[in-house]
Amino acid sequence: MARMALDYAVMQNSQLPRRDFLIGLTAAAAAAATGRVARAQERSRAPTWMYVGSFTGEGRGHGEGLSVFQRAGESDRWRQIQLLKDLADPSFVITDRQKRVLYSVHGDGTQATAYRIDQASGRLTVVNQQPTGGRNGVHLSIDATGRLLVAANYASGTVALLPIADDGSLGPRADLATLTGTPGPHRTQQESSHPHHCPFDRSGRIVVVPDKGLDKIFVFRVDAARRALVPAARPDVSSRAGAAPRHADFHPTLPYVYVINELDSTIAVYRFDVETGALEPLQVHTTVPSRYTGNNSGAEIAVAPSGRFLYGSNRGHDSIAIFAIDQ
Repeated sequence: MARMALDYAVMQNSQLPRRDFLIGLTAAAAAAATGRVARAQERSRAPTWMYVGSFTGEGRGHGEGLSVFQRAGESDRWRQIQLLKDLADPSFVITDRQKRVLYSVHGDGTQATAYRIDQASGRLTVVNQQPTGGRNGVHLSIDATGRLLVAANYASGTVALLPIADDGSLGPRADLATLTGTPGPHRTQQESSHPHHCPFDRSGRIVVVPDKGLDKIFVFRVDAARRALVPAARPDVSSRAGAAPRHADFHPTLPYVYVINELDSTIAVYRFDVETGALEPLQVHTTVPSRYTGNNSGAEIAVAPSGRFLYGSNRGHDSIAIFAIDQ
């Protein structure tokens, strides 16, 4: 059973116990070796481009727009080659599988934008925009067919489905799912539904949606033929009250989903039925040491490609919790 081991290493500037340090050192060494191979491969396919979104509003950030960076040859240095300034809060970005089109949402806005990627220079050209049917888009994902884009609207408590045309442009919204339930106990961060993530499973047909506001994880099957978001046979599962599910990731080979909870700094393990989409709660682990008493929020979660390790980031404790996954 691919459950998480209880031991974990917290990688930060403070001193670690020797046993945890060795666990972290092993993971760091493996990551460094993997990184060296990846860098060598990337350099052989020079140039490489990186796309960086930002918050441009005075209240939430001081970014200038959507930036394109390039690295060429044997250099480790990135240089900015383009800045698209006339965009409000191009915060989350994703490319299609062929890396020919990039998509973004716009912070507190209501739009998703498609950009064509020049295959020679990496530069972006705006193709079109479409409303997502809600406000404050925070995440995008693309289905297995490459023809449907899913968007999570944090402030509106909705999940949108937009068609992708042959040229990568976005069509008018095809479906919109409204998430319902009882808000969690936190007065300011759980006053209503707040879907924070909408990743596909490994098949690219099922979407899980952690809802920070309702303490639930919703599950949808994407019907590509009907262009519809269809609730799974078991459409949702509740987390612990006040946990605030934020992001999720799937094990690469085994039927398990891992969810990081923002407000109680935990990671929950669920068995995932790949046929029905049902989630069965199995375990909950903290992402910070028991002795820590400061403020913290769980943020990102990622399963290593090997399926052997799980990583969860802590905002406040300023660390990355590293878990070993039993195989």
